[in-house]
Amino acid sequence: MSLAITIELGDADLKHFIDAMQRSQQEAKHLSARDITDAASKLLAEGHEVKTPQGIEERLGKLDSMMAMVHDDGFALPDEDRQRVLACLTYFANPEDIIPDAVPVLGYLDDAIMIELCVRELRHEIEAYEDFVLYRKDEAMRRGVDVSRLKTERFEWGEARRAELIDRMRKRRGQSYQNSSGWKPTLFSF
Repeated sequence: MSLAITIELGDADLKHFIDAMQRSQQEAKHLSARDITDAASKLLAEGHEVKTPQGIEERLGKLDSMMAMVHDDGFALPDEDRQRVLACLTYFANPEDIIPDAVPVLGYLDDAIMIELCVRELRHEIEAYEDFVLYRKDEAMRRGVDVSRLKTERFEWGEARRAELIDRMRKRRGQSYQNSSGWKPTLFSF
């Protein structure tokens, strides 16, 4: 038997998470991009070792695209956009988050909620990256090229698609914030 539970976050709840994110960003100012993504990877690894509810496990898995796009030289996310993603990931580099991860079952609940907030803010970046990864894979297969090599270098035949997706990402992000009546981009001050 499964049970669906909906959590509604009010303004005060959102402020609590925003404050926690901003504290994490302050504490992570000295960390490199690799330090930040390594810490998020560690969170994922620890989350897999511990029995966590499926809903939390699914959300932890959403960190993969965020971490991958930061280091994917083939996608070459422009620095301003890369900083947005890193700003999101800083929360997961902080061992002193809202609920310590060592607390059984509930330790990853705050991480799951923060991931949902980050995915909401980064949805256009994640969508563009996932579209690019799919394009790269399909084109590499069609051209007989090893796709793993294309993650560490840019390639001429993918440049136009990459530029198109980056442009689309920025336009959609701008439109989302202009048309939004609720959630505003407040997690990113890194």
